[in-house]
Amino acid sequence: MACRIQEVLYKGNHFRTNKFAALCRNSVLYHSSKDVSDMQWYQSEFPKIIKLTQLLANVDTINGRLVDVNSNSTIFDDQLANEMRTLKSLVREFIGSPFVQHKMRRVLASATNTHDTFTPFSKTTERESMVIDSLTKVSNFLNVSAQQRKVVRFKVCPQVTQHHIWTGALKETLNNFAVDLDSLGSQGLNEGTILGRQIIHSCLKFLTETASFSDADSSSWMKFSPSKIVNSSDTQKWEDLLAMFNDLIKCCKSETRLKLHVAKVEVMKEGLLHIKDITIDNSIAYKDARYLQILVQKKLSKTLGHSSGCLCTLLQYYLYGRVTDIEADLCGGIYRNGNDSRFCLSMGRILTSDSERMVGRGVKQLDRALGLFKFVWETAGMKGNLDLQGHLWCVGADDRILRYRGNMYFVHGICL
Repeated sequence: MACRIQEVLYKGNHFRTNKFAALCRNSVLYHSSKDVSDMQWYQSEFPKIIKLTQLLANVDTINGRLVDVNSNSTIFDDQLANEMRTLKSLVREFIGSPFVQHKMRRVLASATNTHDTFTPFSKTTERESMVIDSLTKVSNFLNVSAQQRKVVRFKVCPQVTQHHIWTGALKETLNNFAVDLDSLGSQGLNEGTILGRQIIHSCLKFLTETASFSDADSSSWMKFSPSKIVNSSDTQKWEDLLAMFNDLIKCCKSETRLKLHVAKVEVMKEGLLHIKDITIDNSIAYKDARYLQILVQKKLSKTLGHSSGCLCTLLQYYLYGRVTDIEADLCGGIYRNGNDSRFCLSMGRILTSDSERMVGRGVKQLDRALGLFKFVWETAGMKGNLDLQGHLWCVGADDRILRYRGNMYFVHGICL
């Protein structure tokens, strides 16, 4: 069943294919269909998985974006995006097949030295993808009670709304936006999108200025009160940044290739709405400036709710230094792990290459997803210990077990 590797031409930030246009036109989301038990179906569909894997080699998906793992640049190509969705839909069906489930059970039993173990991803609902963009979604998955959710919010908010976390997350959001704007620049941008570049530059300048008095190592005696009265009309407010965010959204919302960045700016705008009336003044003494920072922290902590996308983004930046939403190709589930006090959370990724770079990226993405769930589990005070387990699938991969930060990651080769 081996297929010759098809040529992929890479130009700028676009991939161009010369043989698989039909796959795009005829793509189907297979994982939404009924359970398939006919072996003949698997035999007929497996060559498609091979072809798509070869076509998409070294292409990854992060929060709905296609990424070239070699250059770490975004790929803007609707055809390839469609083919990636087709590949992952097919693989989800294969993961639920009896022969793959049987193989997984043997591997897990061998790795855990037990004959009675769970088999993850056996249910269709466990093979659905999940974008982790709110604490409510995580809490629903973990079955966290309403009272425990209040505890999570109470503990998380003061940490993730610290001034350097807040401004850092805003800068990361804007810098990510700027990178893809620059990538699209060579292909020609409309007038509104070109203006978006200037707005991002102004936003970053604004945030840099707010950080001029935020050095935690500076002592109060190092900064003195101003010797002259500053004109109040020169004082800035967070409302000024909010206005720039609104302009940025207006300029770029019509560019579909930037929709994920626009959506993230919308998410962060929620926080700005809550603090828009708070002043930013670099001319005042350190203690007064510090008071304004604490005021921002208190206001955000009070107003960002448990379901807030802004709060979840701040938590991801706090934990991992990233603002892009974490995505799992297979959401998996929580299973009892031997006794009543131990549970195992399993999640999965579908890869297009068995290269060390690709597998490493997949492990790290799963680590962030699993780690966020465990953070909420422990913060909520859930009963029992939660073990973490990641699974990665790729055509032609050698089955093996990896360890990363104390957790087990299983690499599965897809075959008939």
